[in-house]
Amino acid sequence: MLDEWFLTAEERGNPDTDLDSRHPDGHAWTTGNLVRPLVHGRAYFSRLLAVAESLGAGDLLLFTDWRGDLDQRLDGAGSEIGRVLGRAAERGVTVRGLMWRSHLELLSFSSRPNRRLAEELNRSGAQVVLDHRVHRNGSHHQKLVIVRPAAGPAVAFAGGIDLCYSRRDDAAHAGDPQSQPMADAYGQAPPWHDIQVEVHGPAVGDLERTFRERWEDPASLDNPNPVRRAFYRLRPAVHTNPEPLPPQQADPPPAGPHAVQVLRTYPRRRPHYPFARKGERSIARAYRKVLGRARSLIYLEDQYMWSTEVARLFADALRRQPELHLVIVVPRFPTQGGRFTLPPNLVGREQALQICRTAGGDRVGVYDVENHAGTPVYVHSKAVTVDDVWASVGSDNLNRRSWSHDSELAVATIDATLDQREPRDPGGLGDGARVFARELRLELWREHLDWDGDDAELIDPETGFKAFRRRAEQLEAWHQAGQVGPRPPGRIRLHQPRRLHPLTRAWSAPLYHSLYDPDGRPRRMRRDDAW
Repeated sequence: MLDEWFLTAEERGNPDTDLDSRHPDGHAWTTGNLVRPLVHGRAYFSRLLAVAESLGAGDLLLFTDWRGDLDQRLDGAGSEIGRVLGRAAERGVTVRGLMWRSHLELLSFSSRPNRRLAEELNRSGAQVVLDHRVHRNGSHHQKLVIVRPAAGPAVAFAGGIDLCYSRRDDAAHAGDPQSQPMADAYGQAPPWHDIQVEVHGPAVGDLERTFRERWEDPASLDNPNPVRRAFYRLRPAVHTNPEPLPPQQADPPPAGPHAVQVLRTYPRRRPHYPFARKGERSIARAYRKVLGRARSLIYLEDQYMWSTEVARLFADALRRQPELHLVIVVPRFPTQGGRFTLPPNLVGREQALQICRTAGGDRVGVYDVENHAGTPVYVHSKAVTVDDVWASVGSDNLNRRSWSHDSELAVATIDATLDQREPRDPGGLGDGARVFARELRLELWREHLDWDGDDAELIDPETGFKAFRRRAEQLEAWHQAGQVGPRPPGRIRLHQPRRLHPLTRAWSAPLYHSLYDPDGRPRRMRRDDAW
């Protein structure tokens, strides 16, 4: 059954990696894992803090990140990420990090905070490098922490949550007091919805191998820009020659009932990645395979959902299967609301959602989220469940950039434990609903719908789809009526994307395609619409 949902090593399409060949059974996944969803940054940061503070001399902590803020608190005073990891290094923990070097701060990116975090940790005895070995205008977008104690259980954290401002929110969605500037609609402390997973078992070895492949890449870490290269060479706390890592330990023993496949995106670039000379697009390939089996319900939360090429895969699934329903949760507004930054953010989603709605009609529901005060919640999570069988949580968004252009990482999970609640086999293929995927969906739905009753209505794909829409329509009607009377339960609103004027669409579409959502596939793959 697993090979019908997971990619085989051949289907991964990357013969340069040993991620799959390292498994003694030859499978492109591992079994015997325990995967725990950590919904919201506060839950993740609390676990990360506890794990990091427990480490001592001889232990290993590895991390990758898109952005890191030195003073971002994992909890209260003294829990700033720079201090927590710095203290670990001072205790003798081997701390190694790969931070995206980032584009210029002038362009509203994170070169300064990433450099500050790297410099501070390196002064503490860690070794953190600023990695810009990416496709042109690309980024390293993976968010990963691996902990391998010399004695004791190993653990990894992967998903969509960076070690930076705005992420430490919880289900109340009051926002993180340490916040990044965003569109005015999100307020001073933007509410933030996100997901990470905690992984135990043999899959930790695959996640560690993913880190090591990047760390061992022999390509230069020097910046190709001579001015910036000179700048970094004047700062001795910025490493450009990382030391070798200690040998990788044997994979951790079985810890639970979950099969896990580690999925990645790497672009084809020059100089080539030695572990992906022609790139890797296993995230895109996994979706293509999984959507071919979708029969009942696809639930997705995504920051973007704005590529027509991605949307067509979902649309094809909707056309093939007349009983298939699709629920999409996205942010109400992009992060930036400027006159020239907003339209390119909107044009791709407008097209993608229209493609899905045309294919599925009233079987497609698109929603955004607000807190109980009515402030929009920024949906940054990247999570998908299909027929309550397959689930994925990662750093990857549903767009061309994440599927072909930047480095990304996702954890796909199938539980060996069958869920005995009806319907037991919503897809009708004999696979049976699985506890992990179903409970992940229900946990997210309970929050979005303020659901505190019987789960039976939500479990059934058809009645659950209707309950989702009903709650959204009730809240929408309350707003439209001037918020008279008690606020209906639920936090979801019908997503109503702003319609762009044809002239605005004309100038913003080229920017969207070239800068916001570039296609990193080789020319032949673009021509054949292949991944």
